[in-house]
Amino acid sequence: MSTNQGQAGKVVVSSCKNYGNPHCHESATQVALARRLAGIKGWEFGGQFDPSCRYDAPLYFVPSDTLVGHETARSVGVHCAHDLFGGVVPHAFVATKLLTHPLLQAGSAAPEGWSGRFAQQTEDAVLPGYSVFEKQDARAAAERLLGQSPVRIKQPGGIGGLGQSVITCMADLDALLASFDPDELEREGLVVEQNLSQVTTLSVGQIMIGTLLTTYYGTQRLTINHRGKEVYGGSDLLVVRGGFDVLQRLDMDEATRTAVTQACRYHEAALSCYSGMYVSRSNYDILQGVDEQGRWRSGVLEQSWRIGGATGAELAAVEAFQADPGLEQVAASTIEIYEEDPSVPPDAAIMFSGVDQHVGPLTKYSRLERNANP
Repeated sequence: MSTNQGQAGKVVVSSCKNYGNPHCHESATQVALARRLAGIKGWEFGGQFDPSCRYDAPLYFVPSDTLVGHETARSVGVHCAHDLFGGVVPHAFVATKLLTHPLLQAGSAAPEGWSGRFAQQTEDAVLPGYSVFEKQDARAAAERLLGQSPVRIKQPGGIGGLGQSVITCMADLDALLASFDPDELEREGLVVEQNLSQVTTLSVGQIMIGTLLTTYYGTQRLTINHRGKEVYGGSDLLVVRGGFDVLQRLDMDEATRTAVTQACRYHEAALSCYSGMYVSRSNYDILQGVDEQGRWRSGVLEQSWRIGGATGAELAAVEAFQADPGLEQVAASTIEIYEEDPSVPPDAAIMFSGVDQHVGPLTKYSRLERNANP
């Protein structure tokens, strides 16, 4: 059990490679969110974690990534979900897209710690696909799926659509696989997944900070970046006070209920199949669309047990629930705009506004709409 409960301490950021760099939107956002978490907890913001420093107060960590390994977590003072905003997993692959899909067959190459039970428990909650660690398995998986639709090949650690390719024939796959070193493929793996069209991405998640538990569903929006590409543009969430059971009692359309059910199954399977993992922030992206035969499909794409694009909205909801004990649900949003001087609502909580060194002018903010109607 954490020693942090009931004692004031410091909120620190970790794995923040560009801490203090005003031209890096990722680090600026991480710091802005950590400052808001410090306000929620009533703690001091302690900046970047320094492992050589002897801290005189309990620490609450806001890492940029899911922490891998219990020993690694304990070495910095993280012992349970109350010690961080994010999660701790026993193996690196558990924090990536590889977790979502099964191996091609019994005996296929897999990393140490792989659980076959997870795929059995989530079979109806994910899209058709496979996680592979050898070129021959990648080819066999693609051949199996190409009979149903085009196939999406995904590198496991890609964010925001990076590291992904859609193939329609085996020649395309062979050209792509030729760029991968066999040792790298064995070490990193690939996801081979059915590709859908006419898609919508939904998000389902849960936040625990101290004794306050909130859960939500919502949709993601797309925007156009400075290179003319469609990218993540924010999330619109409906957030309730309480757990998944409270969320599932809301009135919602059939597609949303399917997404919530699939996310709950994925969440429960991960916690039961990978012993010792724990999370205080979880987010599950669910893709819904149609396959090549026109059949409607829905499935969890990936999990996020770390700060993410929706976290500004998540914290806006937590702040509202904390301020009003009688409040049971709220609507909150995050917005990302690739413009030099965008119009920002006066009630917005800005996480970044400036010129990012890689993506150009960008503004990221969150805002709350108290009168939520499910």
